[in-house]
Amino acid sequence: MTGRVPSLDIVSSRPSSGGDSLAATSSQVARAWESFATGEDIEQGVRPEILASWYRCRDQYEVDPTLHVAPDAPGYNDHRLDNDVIFAKLGGLGALAGREIEFDGGVVAVTDGAGRVLGSWGDPSARKRAESANMAPWSSWSEQCTGTNGMGTSFEISGPVTVTGPEHWCEGFHQWACAGISIRDVVTGLPVAAINISRWNTPMSERVPEWLTQAAASVEQEIYRRALSESRSVLTEFNAEAAQDSAAVMAIDRGGNVVAANHAAASLLRLTNDSPVVAGVIEPANRWQPDIPEFVEVVRWAISRAVERPHWSGYARLAVCPDENPIPVTLRPIVDANHVVGMFCAFGLQEGEHYENTAQSAAISLPRRVIGIRSERLVLLAPSEIRYAEADRNIVWLGTDRGRIQAATRGLDNVEKLLTPHGFRRVHRRFVANLRRVAELERGVKGELVLITDPRSHELVPVSRRHAPEIRRLFGL
Repeated sequence: MTGRVPSLDIVSSRPSSGGDSLAATSSQVARAWESFATGEDIEQGVRPEILASWYRCRDQYEVDPTLHVAPDAPGYNDHRLDNDVIFAKLGGLGALAGREIEFDGGVVAVTDGAGRVLGSWGDPSARKRAESANMAPWSSWSEQCTGTNGMGTSFEISGPVTVTGPEHWCEGFHQWACAGISIRDVVTGLPVAAINISRWNTPMSERVPEWLTQAAASVEQEIYRRALSESRSVLTEFNAEAAQDSAAVMAIDRGGNVVAANHAAASLLRLTNDSPVVAGVIEPANRWQPDIPEFVEVVRWAISRAVERPHWSGYARLAVCPDENPIPVTLRPIVDANHVVGMFCAFGLQEGEHYENTAQSAAISLPRRVIGIRSERLVLLAPSEIRYAEADRNIVWLGTDRGRIQAATRGLDNVEKLLTPHGFRRVHRRFVANLRRVAELERGVKGELVLITDPRSHELVPVSRRHAPEIRRLFGL
């Protein structure tokens, strides 16, 4: 069941603190928490990933810091049925780990991708104490519900996360030490589940994050195998469809990445005939995501509609070709064993339900300031200080008046939502620019557009051909 996952040892090798509580032994963090919970802004004294979580809990999610009991989870079932095999494997790991730490004061818990506890194992007395805080099946431990904690915060941070004593946002959990890690879908990048280890009033071994990393990797192997199986189904269905259709069509996975495209679609998207998607791509890491505005949002909408309706179809008008008017793109689900595994995209076809973008009118919870991380400090930035945001995979770097700073929020799409109300616009697949800070415009050797945000250092932000017409319009060019 566990593969290469080693035995779990949660007992710390550090000297005993003589029975003092975690809150008492973390006095600096406790003082910082007291100040922050009463509304003060702080920049140091707390680990950056924890302080970023506190900001989310206080300013975005508005979690009550005096909470002592986790709320019950919503009653709906929000996980894919084909994730049941993932939960079974993860539950097996949790049960085995629970037996290993049965007499060491630890509790192992497993959640779904929404932070809802599915099962817990471990020391009976520790489990009883945990259950008094509702760390038990069908309670919710997402950050939105229960503040900073190993399970919920792991959905916001890549890799294992530890939360010790008063690092927890809610005061009722200040005498717990916990460590958690999320298990993510390799296709969509979204969390599927989490596994967490907690210990009452006692620190845990420094080896626990390593164990969590290997446990998550062993479960993600199963997710990867499923992704390969899904892509084969998508490619088989696409080949059958494309053989009967001379129009521009392509097939995408659940994350909006292209698995296959016929020559007409490749030409429309301005891909070369030797592009891997023309032959079909099985490996998830090698797929291509079109640089089409709103495309990912449309795919999410289509999949949510098709989950309960396998014969559903819908369309959106998208700016598929740069410098040209939007065209209709119809999406239809690809279903395998009653699960949506991908989508057909037919260009120029208008069929089914119409997509309406409500994102601009939806209320967006904004933090008081944009939060960055530099060294061991959190940096609080006014939007006016930021010239551009640049994506490096899921990490976002901010070009600011105080230097290059990593954004605490992961994902360029998420950072874009925070910055758009302050005059920022997406100008490239990898860049969001503050149009109020653009000092000069420059044309490249091939006619491409470049924004100069800092003439002193000749700081250049590229504009893709797809976004150039909108940027010219906004500048009145």
